[in-house]
Amino acid sequence: MAEHPDAALVRRGYEAFVQGDMDTMRSLLTSDCTHHVPGTSRLSGHHKGVDEVLAYYGQLGELTQGTFRVELQSVSVDGRGHAIAAHKAHGDRGDRGIEMHGGLFFTIVGGKISDIDECVEDIDESDAFWGQDV
Repeated sequence: MAEHPDAALVRRGYEAFVQGDMDTMRSLLTSDCTHHVPGTSRLSGHHKGVDEVLAYYGQLGELTQGTFRVELQSVSVDGRGHAIAAHKAHGDRGDRGIEMHGGLFFTIVGGKISDIDECVEDIDESDAFWGQDV
């Protein structure tokens, strides 16, 4: 059985993210895409527009000196423009490390990702890891 196109799109996004291929990431997102990040850390909030979303992804790498990684575990779709991806994220920041399960809820319009809602296993731990604005 062939993979649903929305699941394939999400998998391509994860592959591009892991490889640091922001050109491919840009091609998978709508120009007005928004990525919603939970919590109260320096990274929390609503990253609106493809440039802000990609800048957020860059911050994940910068703040962890390139150690931030995600391992995609599954992708589920509803066939109506939504997909849920489960993953495990890990990285190091200074003398602190993090390893946490999380997920992304995608809204897909016209074959591109238009909205991403991020969920984490432990918001307090995530906030503590990423810290506040300096």
